[in-house]
Amino acid sequence: MLIKNTKNRYGIIAILLHWLIATLIIGMLILGLYMVDQPDSPDKMKLFGWHKEFGFVVLTFAFIRVYWRLINQTPDLKIPAWEALSSRLVHWTLYGFMFAMPLTGWLLSSAAGYPVSFFGLFTIPTLIARNEQLMHLFGTLHQWLAYTLIALIALHTAAAFKHHFIDKDNILKRMIFP
Repeated sequence: MLIKNTKNRYGIIAILLHWLIATLIIGMLILGLYMVDQPDSPDKMKLFGWHKEFGFVVLTFAFIRVYWRLINQTPDLKIPAWEALSSRLVHWTLYGFMFAMPLTGWLLSSAAGYPVSFFGLFTIPTLIARNEQLMHLFGTLHQWLAYTLIALIALHTAAAFKHHFIDKDNILKRMIFP
């Protein structure tokens, strides 16, 4: 397996980053939806802590992923122009969400006055001072970004399955391990 992308398929680094970030984001969405409905308790606070910590992991890997994407070629899309345009639009929108979700979560935590520990190693600096109005704004924004991201992931997955099962092309195969 090649490390870098080629014109026909993704390299091992892009594949690993794709599946690692996808797994983290889906896990974060599931955890986020679960934890907000739990009654207040120390266990709920622990879930919030994990959510924040792994949010920073996602943000870190998002920077790495976009950097890797920018310095590597993207495999050619041998599909109709409208599908190629849709694919690029959805991919770049997903990249945007990889940054928007952790950043709005960070802003929410900052505005709520809750410091974020990074797995007990250090505390992440707050971005803004405590502010209840901004806390509600960033909370609502984070929530609706999450719902929108779920829809985008469903669209992305449906498109991959359409290419694999209906079109029977190699679009999905390029992003899985050989």
